[in-house]
Amino acid sequence: MAVALASPPLPPPQSQLKLPAPSKRSCRCTSALSQNDLISSPSTTTSSTYRPAVILPGLGNNTDDYQKLALILKDYGVPTLTAKVSRIDWLRNAAGLLDFNYWRGTLRPRPVLDWYLERIEEAINEAKELNEGSTLSLIGHSAGGWLARVYLQEFGISNVSLLLTLGTPHLAPPKGVSGVIDQTRGLLDYVEKHCAKAVYTPELRYVCIAGRYIQGARLLGSSNDDNPEVMVEIEQPVGEMSDVNTSAPLASATLQARFVGQGYKQ
Repeated sequence: MAVALASPPLPPPQSQLKLPAPSKRSCRCTSALSQNDLISSPSTTTSSTYRPAVILPGLGNNTDDYQKLALILKDYGVPTLTAKVSRIDWLRNAAGLLDFNYWRGTLRPRPVLDWYLERIEEAINEAKELNEGSTLSLIGHSAGGWLARVYLQEFGISNVSLLLTLGTPHLAPPKGVSGVIDQTRGLLDYVEKHCAKAVYTPELRYVCIAGRYIQGARLLGSSNDDNPEVMVEIEQPVGEMSDVNTSAPLASATLQARFVGQGYKQ
């Protein structure tokens, strides 16, 4: 079942970023998020040394889609830039069609997605100039989150202190389930098997944020039997995750919900 995300407006900038206390729900993913996790460098918490943030666009998105998010972060004093990605760039992924592994469902990120990894590298190098000597925060939306994990696996984590993912599918879709197709053609399987687990550690903090703004529905047939409260069990030694449910019960599946339901399935 897929989920579409929509973030509510953030409050006006204040001297300190106040976060709500985490609520205990049935999904366990990351440890509690602190202000230092979000924006400050490990050595100090003064506004002049907030570490830069790099936004990584999701599949089909471009740089301009994240202008509002970047402006909000800048209003809080966080130097922010977005990796340079255009919508037409995503057509490069069609090169995977020529790889036999695509048809077998065992596709690997490289070399098909080397172009995106290069954009991450360029953005990180540019962000390092915004605050010399500071580490960075990566903010990955959707596919940008697991592509960030690929980047960190391939190129190291020395420049990155935090990976914040927004609506990122970190697990491969379940196998052997009727109607469920791995639309990444094996890419998420690769990430799960070969990339470091998305577990909060002192060296690299992972924070996962997801919501239920729109509950995806089946393309055909009734979705009344679908259970919107099904949670994925992640058996990892991690802390608790704050799970915010912003959706209202739907009497029937809308066209938008059916469209959303054809996205990532896991």
